[in-house]
Amino acid sequence: MHAIIVSAQGGPEVLEYVERPDPVPGDGEVVVDVAASGVNFIDIYHRSGAYPLSLPSPIGSEGAGVVSAVGPGAREVAVGDTVAWAGVLGSYADKAVVPADRLVPVPDGVSAEVAAAAMLQGMTAHYLTHSTYEVREGDEVLVHAGAGGMGQLLIQLAKLRGAKVYSTVSTPEKEKLAREAGADEVLRYDDFAATLRDRIHVVYDGVGRTTFDGGLEALRPRGVMALYGAASGPVPPIDPQVLNRSGSLFLTRPTLVHYIAEREELLWRAADLFGWISSGQLRINVSERYPLAEAGRAHEDLAARRTTGKLLLIP
Repeated sequence: MHAIIVSAQGGPEVLEYVERPDPVPGDGEVVVDVAASGVNFIDIYHRSGAYPLSLPSPIGSEGAGVVSAVGPGAREVAVGDTVAWAGVLGSYADKAVVPADRLVPVPDGVSAEVAAAAMLQGMTAHYLTHSTYEVREGDEVLVHAGAGGMGQLLIQLAKLRGAKVYSTVSTPEKEKLAREAGADEVLRYDDFAATLRDRIHVVYDGVGRTTFDGGLEALRPRGVMALYGAASGPVPPIDPQVLNRSGSLFLTRPTLVHYIAEREELLWRAADLFGWISSGQLRINVSERYPLAEAGRAHEDLAARRTTGKLLLIP
């Protein structure tokens, strides 16, 4: 089999395409022949050392494929099942070893590629709009980077819950994508704070350093800043009194692993996603597919914000 590993942390050049023996599943584990692996900013954080790994390490946290071997004690999964997962290292590979209790079934009518593209970002959008801040009918919501894979999903799910959605983008081309996803109003990064001051119930911010202060300005009293990423760099330390002076704001830095820790919650979020996809209520935009060996190029394109949807690696 082939896989991508990281032996030293740094830029895209540290991603190594290597040959390895075929894996054997351990207790409670399953081997999946990978059909597609999702590329996400968390992979860049792992590669760069922002989220340290024990080196050498596999990389990639999301994928889908067909079960080819089942270890002892692995329940609810059989050889031949199409399954998907998120939050399990080692997804950049021909074959991945995944704990059986981290797998979700992919229903008929949803391809493995779509499932791989939907899992990490889709469940992140789900927990942000259904749990971190439960969007309600009539809420005013701000989604940063609305043309990206994550932004498009957040816009769609917020609209499904009846919100008025504002989004930020950097170009007319990206504005078109945000509007196609359902955004009611699309703004540029340099004027959103003044335009939206004291209006927004929740800000979904995966950009970080360059948008954070403006997002606080846009929030109405007791609004929620959900800072789920830092594509532009980490946010500097903040004095809690800023939240007080700005209207008793709430600030949270959530991550997916804590919202799918229990299997019941994992299955709930995945079932909702696949149901919306099957019914046509949720559209997954796969913008680029790369051969597994070109993982470095995928990282470069994602980091440079040259992409407008989900990126997949295809073994």
